[in-house]
Amino acid sequence: MSSFIEAIENITPEIYENLKTAVELGKWSDGRKLTPEQKETCLGAMIAWEIRNLPEEQRTGYMGGQECASKSKNQPPIDTSLFAPASGTRH
Repeated sequence: MSSFIEAIENITPEIYENLKTAVELGKWSDGRKLTPEQKETCLGAMIAWEIRNLPEEQRTGYMGGQECASKSKNQPPIDTSLFAPASGTRH
């Protein structure tokens, strides 16, 4: 694990951008496809580098102060009788 941490500490902004582009496109700059393992490793390295070098709002996966749309709107209650079994059925 220490070699991964050491590698993260040696990533420059240019290397980070190259990793990011490779993950986004699914291939290296020379056209070779990333394997699933390479994609996973690159994404992990990107996220680890971002934690050390970018503010939270610029990091991969940042969602901000959003909340579920169903919580933010005043919606009428759901009519639960729609889910009740019909009379005379065996459900």
